[in-house]
Amino acid sequence: MMNITRMGQGPVFARAAAALLLGTALSVLPLAAQAQDSTETPAATEAPAEAPADAPAAEAPAAEAPAADAPAAGTEVSPMDVVATVGDETITEADLAFAAEDLQDNLAQVPPQERRAFLVSVLVDMKIMAKAARDAGMDQTELFKRRVQYMEDSALRRSFFAEKIADGINEATLQAAYDKFVADFEPVEEVHARHILVETEEEAKQVEADLESGKPFEMVAMEKTIDPSGKQTGGDLGFFSKGMMVPAFEEVAFTLEPGEVSAPVESQFGWHIIKLEEKRMTTPPPIEQLAPQLGQQAMYDAYDATITGLRDSTEISIPDAELAAGVKRQTEGEAAPAN
Repeated sequence: MMNITRMGQGPVFARAAAALLLGTALSVLPLAAQAQDSTETPAATEAPAEAPADAPAAEAPAAEAPAADAPAAGTEVSPMDVVATVGDETITEADLAFAAEDLQDNLAQVPPQERRAFLVSVLVDMKIMAKAARDAGMDQTELFKRRVQYMEDSALRRSFFAEKIADGINEATLQAAYDKFVADFEPVEEVHARHILVETEEEAKQVEADLESGKPFEMVAMEKTIDPSGKQTGGDLGFFSKGMMVPAFEEVAFTLEPGEVSAPVESQFGWHIIKLEEKRMTTPPPIEQLAPQLGQQAMYDAYDATITGLRDSTEISIPDAELAAGVKRQTEGEAAPAN
């Protein structure tokens, strides 16, 4: 169908601040489950990509999680079960889960039956090189200790988000959000229309004549419209509400009654003959359809409330005034000043 709709029409719940949190994943994969089945890359459990600056960055899960050859079906597996020993150190099922999370992009390139062996091989090399680094005193530098602190903070942030925020998003949360959406829902009028688009007014008048002679609208549309999709659908535009079509087209479409055909209407695309099929008032979509958006918004709201409370109870000092102002803008979602 030729694009006669206005640009910028967003779906329900489309808000700049509510970017996708977890794709369609609205729950957190527990560590035990990760260890029992390292066939799945752990689901991302971070905050929205467009959340405040200190929010955990969203990590989009792969369309198909990388799989590794898991322990035999029915085998009882604990996160602390030892998979391999390297010198005096062990590699556990939990370590495999952590590695699968960290290396999910690399793991996707490995054949499924080789993924578990790949992870163990990586971890063996890691243990060997880490020991060599410690023997060389590389773990004693202040810079390295700062890196370890950063990695620990990052891991704790993930755990806090998963256990204190994400775990609170459940069916009851979604139902409450949906109930509020329904209560606030304001029906709007929608119309179902067809159109025949031609280049000139003279052609539009010929279309009128064809219709007045009794030829079905759909047949004339398939024969004469220059709207590519209209040739296949008989000019069917489906349902649309006010604000979705260009003004000249929309103004006429909403004045018609079901079954009525318009006089030629000019727009920037050419000349239209419009047939109104049906009118209706919109109704709230079912909860199943809105569940992803509701879950994402609930996740963002929970994160925002939690981090705001923690910030308010913490003394934060940023000596550089310009940097402090920038951080404040990021935190409050304000736009940067124009240069």
